[in-house]
Amino acid sequence: MGVDMAYQEILDEVELLHGVGGRLEGLAERHPRATEALLTIAGNVRSVATLLAVLVATKLHGSDGRRSSD
Repeated sequence: MGVDMAYQEILDEVELLHGVGGRLEGLAERHPRATEALLTIAGNVRSVATLLAVLVATKLHGSDGRRSSD
């Protein structure tokens, strides 16, 4: 598997995680007793998605801004 394909697979997961966060927020609206916990978890899921996206960005481009050849 090529490097670009591996990065794309991670970015696909990032999108899925953002979707999970959105669905959890929807559940929070429908289940008032669990709202706070669900919103906290939704935020954490989105934070993980952001970290994965940053990982891809930093691995794809080296610290000098050039494309990495890993």
